Amino acid sequence: MLNVFTLVNGRLYQVEIEAAIDKPEATATLAPVWVDLEAPTEQEKSWVEQRFGLRTPATEVGEDLEESARYYEEDNGELHIRSDFLIDDDDTPRNVRVAFILFNNVLFSVHAEDLPVFRLLRLRARRIPALIEDAKDVLLKLYDADAEYSADALEGIYDNLERVSAGVLKQEIDDRAAGEALAAIAREEDLNGRIRRNVMDTRRAISFMMRSRMLNAEQFEEARQIMRDIDSLDSHTAFLFDKINFLMDATVGFININQNKIIKIFSVASVALLPPTLIASIYGMNFEFMPELRQSWGYPFALGLMVASVAAPLIYFRRKGWMR
Repeated sequence: MLNVFTLVNGRLYQVEIEAAIDKPEATATLAPVWVDLEAPTEQEKSWVEQRFGLRTPATEVGEDLEESARYYEEDNGELHIRSDFLIDDDDTPRNVRVAFILFNNVLFSVHAEDLPVFRLLRLRARRIPALIEDAKDVLLKLYDADAEYSADALEGIYDNLERVSAGVLKQEIDDRAAGEALAAIAREEDLNGRIRRNVMDTRRAISFMMRSRMLNAEQFEEARQIMRDIDSLDSHTAFLFDKINFLMDATVGFININQNKIIKIFSVASVALLPPTLIASIYGMNFEFMPELRQSWGYPFALGLMVASVAAPLIYFRRKGWMR
């Protein structure tokens, strides 16, 4: 999908060019500030190359790139930035890599799927006048929205962990509930780790823009404010890691308690059955002389003694509270 945006009266305006994509001359007068390519086709890449003289990257994911090569400038003035953006999906939260290229005052972005941060910026730029003045403003506003989106995701983790905490700490849980709690905690831990990676990547990208001296004074100050916002998120992610570890340990502790209750039942039963086993083994021996077995009360006496030997430790365990 190819999305082309221009500035009209200080607002971001999307230009429909799907019908003219195979006619480069029809868009010769187009002066966009942002060209967004979402899972672009070969035809769309060809249009960008013919219209702007820019060859889009073969892969926007850039898995084979070294980390040090994620921010670089070509000899022709192309500024390349690779950044990760978060998708807080209920099923599979993930980080999606985006290839940014700044060339001739136009920002080109290439990514494999639609991103919430991009939708948020398009909505704001259409409603708020003078929000964006050039292509570098678009990139800064994307990073600003990304930091805000990460903060919203952290708030969601707080809310979800509160519900898990209420279920784990305020009532006795069984193994099924403990398993559900562990699954929820593991999901929040994964999301928290992705948020931490995302804000770290955003910090690096903004730091590169500040060091490259490509920003004017107003944009430089905005970049510093974004950096302060990102720094404020670090303490929250660290606190959430500690909270997640605590809830994980507490849940595992309750699982161990439930297992210990089962083991305790078998321990009490095995101890209680030791005396009657001993008595049965004694009276089951082939002794040559055991006069009480010749009496009519002999075997009932042996059976009664076995029952009493079971009852005695059970009564003792109950008084000690070991069977509760």
